[in-house]
Amino acid sequence: MSCLLQISDPHFGTEQPEVLAALERFARELAPAVVVLSGDITQRATRRQFAAARAFVDRLPAPVVAIPGNHDIPLFQLGARLLTPYGRYADAFGAELEPVFESPEWLVIAVNTTRWYRHEDGEVSPAQIDRVADRLARAAPGQLRVVVTHQPVLVTRPEDLHNRLHGHEAALARWCAAGVDLILGGHIHLPFVRSLDEACASCPPTAWAVQAGTAVSSRVRGGQPNSVNVLRAAGPADARGCEAERWDHSAVEGAFVRARSWRLALAGG
Repeated sequence: MSCLLQISDPHFGTEQPEVLAALERFARELAPAVVVLSGDITQRATRRQFAAARAFVDRLPAPVVAIPGNHDIPLFQLGARLLTPYGRYADAFGAELEPVFESPEWLVIAVNTTRWYRHEDGEVSPAQIDRVADRLARAAPGQLRVVVTHQPVLVTRPEDLHNRLHGHEAALARWCAAGVDLILGGHIHLPFVRSLDEACASCPPTAWAVQAGTAVSSRVRGGQPNSVNVLRAAGPADARGCEAERWDHSAVEGAFVRARSWRLALAGG
């Protein structure tokens, strides 16, 4: 069964060495088809932090689809923020800020939702919405259609409402109409899986928001442990199925352990 590993908000510069080592072991054992790194790769967008993140990615056993988060744009160095906001990110991860990964099982479309003029909030433009919808509509039969943003399109707590992606209403309407299955996000360090129809009345109950916690950082929130998500595509006999799993780091076991799983119904499944 082909799988995708979602790693979010590692915030290199605040990483915990023992958790990082456990995640590397887990990734080698899992052998995913693709790793999604959904933003806030560094804490303060320094060259040293990006170098540590790049070294980690180079040790992973799969292709990596990465996008920047708001922490990956220099905050205090205003010249770099204004003139080359993605310069350090690009030096480490390449100039493509919206990569696409495709295989027989997966179509993964990354969206850069950061903006140099926004400190924390994310934004998706009409052009980005159109580009993603067009690519989703051209997915091959049997592919799981995944969109990756940093800021969430759906939240579960009133105190997180201000963290929702600006433009998420228009994006959800278009992307659901184009056949999106999963939208992966990070930013709030709160893992959950919820149907997108909770956020948009035109979305079907067979499209899902999959949010990740922080993978290795000490910046955990709300009592949540470090965690990552694993998505498993169903086999050929059920090509429109998906299983989502949350794996939490256990300090007692010194490893990532499965904490929860969901069987997700998808359109056409």
